[in-house]
Formats: sequence, structure tokens, C-alpha cells
Amino acid sequence: MRPVATIRWGIIGCGNVTEVKSGPALSSVPGSSLVAVMRRDAALAQDYARRHGVARWHGDAQALVDDPGVDAVYVATPPSSHCRYACMAMRAGKPVYVEKPMALDAAECEEMLCVSHDTGVPLFVAYYRRALPRFLRVRDLLADGAVGVPQSVAVRFARDLQPAYRDPDKLPWRVRPEVSGGGLFVDLGSHTLDILDFLLGPLQDVRGDAGNRAGAYPAEDWVSMAFTCGDGVRGSGEWDFNADAQRDEIEIVGDRGRLAFATFGDDPILHEGDAGRHEHRAANPLHIQQPLIETIVGELRGEGRCPSTGISAARTTRVIDQVLAGYREGMRNTASTGPSGGVM
Repeated sequence: MRPVATIRWGIIGCGNVTEVKSGPALSSVPGSSLVAVMRRDAALAQDYARRHGVARWHGDAQALVDDPGVDAVYVATPPSSHCRYACMAMRAGKPVYVEKPMALDAAECEEMLCVSHDTGVPLFVAYYRRALPRFLRVRDLLADGAVGVPQSVAVRFARDLQPAYRDPDKLPWRVRPEVSGGGLFVDLGSHTLDILDFLLGPLQDVRGDAGNRAGAYPAEDWVSMAFTCGDGVRGSGEWDFNADAQRDEIEIVGDRGRLAFATFGDDPILHEGDAGRHEHRAANPLHIQQPLIETIVGELRGEGRCPSTGISAARTTRVIDQVLAGYREGMRNTASTGPSGGVM
């Protein structure tokens, strides 16, 4: 699209993530305005529009995409419909901002990238930590040699099995692989994998394993992986969603120090190096996606570049696919055999 004074946004899927994290930011960023929303339940779309002061609402995605007053589309549905809606909007010539993870799997990501390439329409993905002040501070510390040459990175994440995931008859979509692409590793771990890509370079030599200890839902509830980043930084990661303790830490160790920080929340960034121990603080904004949305609006207006694109986000989905390949295959085999081991 040619640069315009104000980017007029439409949202497909105005659910919880759009209430505070993203929706209000589309109208708070200079040169940006939220003008239309869509939800399959038209009454809920109308309610969202009323509460957020949005002029128009739709009960059909195609109607929102075809709305002549909409310049760009934010796809905020669960991952199972990201590809369909994003391609619909790009084929209509409208830039797309799509929630993370980018799609159900790498094959859908490739389809989205092909449509973006063929149409020349930009595609952005909501890995918004790439624009948050705390992670930009980590990037600057690394660039300034705070730890010397990075040697290794370790991810340690643990969370207990929360009540929302204990009722097999009312499982949230985040742990239903046919809707989300996996479980909480896909939903939450993807943020960590993407920020490592941003800070240290693309993940390579990926090896991993996954399983399900609690049996509360069909998706994985633990993941272990090894990888390298960028110029050979050794990496390891452990995610446990059935733990008896809470933990959220990324540790980057260099030849002259270390950095430790969380993926979620805004606890201080710990730096230990030649000059001793220091803490760096950078609070998250109220509308946590706003800094990234500012970069998207800037790029669409010809005033800058967004750091989170379909190209970078597809790399994260490819890593997830590699790590979960064995677990997914095991689930498929289990689903296709009956109690006696025969094919159902």
C-alpha cells in the first residue's frame, strides 16, 4: 500500500487479547485508528465496538476485509484460522498483523509468506517483545559487550497445572492442538524462542523432545531442547507446565559475564560482569503490544521498519515443528489405533 496519513485498522476476532494488550493501541498510536471489528458472534462484535468506541462491526471476516474504510487487518483469532484470514486480507491488498504463533505449522507459514511475496503486501506477526524496552535494553547490553562474547544461553520455565486446564470437557483452545498447533509450549514458549532469535540470531541445529506427564489435555506439557544461536552460541531449554514451582528465566553467559531476565513480567534484568552486579529496570507499557504496533504503523507510513515480520516469525514456527515432531507423530499413531493395536 502507498503511505497514508492514518492507517485505518480492522480486527478479525476481537477476543480477550484485544481488550487491553493490542486493541486500544491501534487507536493510541499516532497515525493509526481502529475503525472496524469482526467476530463470528455479531452481538459480541457489536458489544466490543460499543465499549471501545469503534465505528463499525461485522459478523463476517470477508465483510471486514472488503470494508472500503479498512486499510490494514489485525488477525486476532486462534492459530487455526490465521492462515485463512491473513491470506484473505493480503489477496485484497491489505497489510496484515497476525497474532502469534504465526500459524498452526510451518507449512501454513510458508503459504502465508508466498501470498505476501506474490501480492507484495506486508505481513507482520505479534511477537511484540522485539519492541519492548526491557528486551531492547538486553540487546543493547549484549551489543555493548556487557558479557563479552556470548557463549551459551539457557531457558528454564516452570508453571503448575492451572485449574483452567483440569476439566477435560472444557479445555481452553490453547491446549487443543487442532486449534493452537500444540500446547502451552507453543503459546508461551514461542515468545522465548522468538526473542532468542532477535537477541542472538536464528536458532539452528535444533533437537528436542516433548511429552505429557499429567494427562490433563492432549498437548505436550513438558519440552526439552538443545540448539545453537547465531554464531554458534550453545543453547538449551526446559519447559514444564506440570511443575510444583514457578520459574521463568533466560540466562546468557559470555566470556566476561552473564545476563539473566524473564520472558514474562517486568522483573529487573540482572547483569553480572567485570564491574560487579547491576540491575536494569524497564517497565512494560499498559498496552503491551503498542511499541510493536508503532513500528508497524511507521513502516506502513514509510517511516521505519518493523522488527517482527512473517519471515522472522516463520523461523520460530519451524523450530517448534522440529521440537514437537516426535510427540505429534506419537499422538497421531495413538489416535489411529484401537485398544487392540489395530487401525480404527
